[in-house]
Amino acid sequence: MLIYLFLAVYFIILITVFIYASHRYHMVYLYFKHKKDQPIAKGKLKTLPRVTIQLPIYNELYVFDRLIEAAVQIDYPRELLDIQVLDDSTDETAEVCRRGVEKYKNLGLDIEYIHRVNREGFKGGALANGLKTAKGEFVAVFDADFIPQKDFLQKTIHYFTDDNIGMVQTRWTYLNRQYSFITKIQAIMLDGHFVIEHAARNWSGRFFNFNGTAGVWRIKTIESAGGWQNDTLTEDLDLSYRSQLKGWKFVYLKDELSPSEIPVEINGFKSQQHRWAKGSIQTAKKLLPAILKSDLPFKVKAEAFFHLTNNLSYLLMLLLSVLIYPAMVARINIGWFETIVADVPFLMVATIGISFFYICSQREAHKDWKSRIVYMPMLMSLGIGLSVNNSKAVLEALFNKETEFKRTPKYAIEGKNDKWAGKIYKGEINLLVIIELLLGLYFTFNIYFAYMNEIYLSIPFLMIFQMGFFYVAFLSIFQVIFRSCSSFKTSRQFRSKRNAEDVIAAENINAI
Repeated sequence: MLIYLFLAVYFIILITVFIYASHRYHMVYLYFKHKKDQPIAKGKLKTLPRVTIQLPIYNELYVFDRLIEAAVQIDYPRELLDIQVLDDSTDETAEVCRRGVEKYKNLGLDIEYIHRVNREGFKGGALANGLKTAKGEFVAVFDADFIPQKDFLQKTIHYFTDDNIGMVQTRWTYLNRQYSFITKIQAIMLDGHFVIEHAARNWSGRFFNFNGTAGVWRIKTIESAGGWQNDTLTEDLDLSYRSQLKGWKFVYLKDELSPSEIPVEINGFKSQQHRWAKGSIQTAKKLLPAILKSDLPFKVKAEAFFHLTNNLSYLLMLLLSVLIYPAMVARINIGWFETIVADVPFLMVATIGISFFYICSQREAHKDWKSRIVYMPMLMSLGIGLSVNNSKAVLEALFNKETEFKRTPKYAIEGKNDKWAGKIYKGEINLLVIIELLLGLYFTFNIYFAYMNEIYLSIPFLMIFQMGFFYVAFLSIFQVIFRSCSSFKTSRQFRSKRNAEDVIAAENINAI
């Protein structure tokens, strides 16, 4: 009896994971069905509005210069543009920001430096504080790891000819996609979100979200939705859903690109994933009741549920991982053929669905998409390997454990010759890496057990789990060791580099 009860629990978890994985098929279907419904600007604004550009900064020593030099060159009438550097830094970045702002202010730009010492509300608090003195009717936001394109405002502002439009989001691209194996995998993962999911949701009339950067807001929209709030770690997701609940429409521009830098260090990447996973569940707890009780169409409610709760699948995946061995033992006692015929189809459909989803995103975004298919097995492995890290985030959200907003270290890495190991910021390694190692060993045993008991169909799936946990664990440890063995480069090198570049930056401004 206990065996059947255990198998019932196992299959309930398996089916739930299968449902979340199969939802990606639906995303692909919506994307291709609604490609013809891509948003089009209804003419051009007769009179350009004033725009404020907000640059939230927190200890960004290596990338601030790159950010501000791009921001001040945005093509927009100078009398209608002001820039806010919203600095919460606690290191020498603060002095770098002051110098940068002073330099461009002396060149005649309307630029303001706002420094906070308490970091209340983290990034959302900084943005809200900046709005108190913002001069614009609209506000564009760029994180420190982005490079605003010169034509960004010209490509986005005219969508606001429709008074119901509250926000316009552009698609992220990646300066350092080709830097390493881990950046290539991350880029494909993010492409799935930005190429397929965002487009499918927006073009089909469902809710989608501002991604915290590379977008433009109507300030009236922010105010009417209750402003930036700090009770979740994903203030952008939270505000997006509150705004759309108020009736505001959003626009997603898949073909307008905003270059960014993605994490090169696995521990920084895990920290970023932890923040996103925890914040999405916090937002789900906060807003799903209101969404489900509203008079929104069922398709909007259903997609909001899948979108906001999607990170629960990491916790389910971790539970499924732990239950693999008992499930195989139960198969042997009951008859492995009958049970494996029941669960292998679910695993295959889910696995193929994930690969299909990401292959479609590569096909839609890149001409060389076929060359990227080889990364699919490792992409699935990485997703599984992150399940320990992200399950912790989900549990913290479910049980209301408060944690601070941990920034993702940025190093101004663009080309293969750029180095990060000697720089002062670093991702944090924690005891979860031990669990990841143990799970890798656990699946090594499971592969051996499956082989010895001739459960051969399970072995390829078990290997995906094994590779994922070992890859995340070993890379987390290796990069910490590699970093400690690298020469330490002080920030004085970057000061001298900035001094050499000041003249070039001034010439660029004068040329605009």
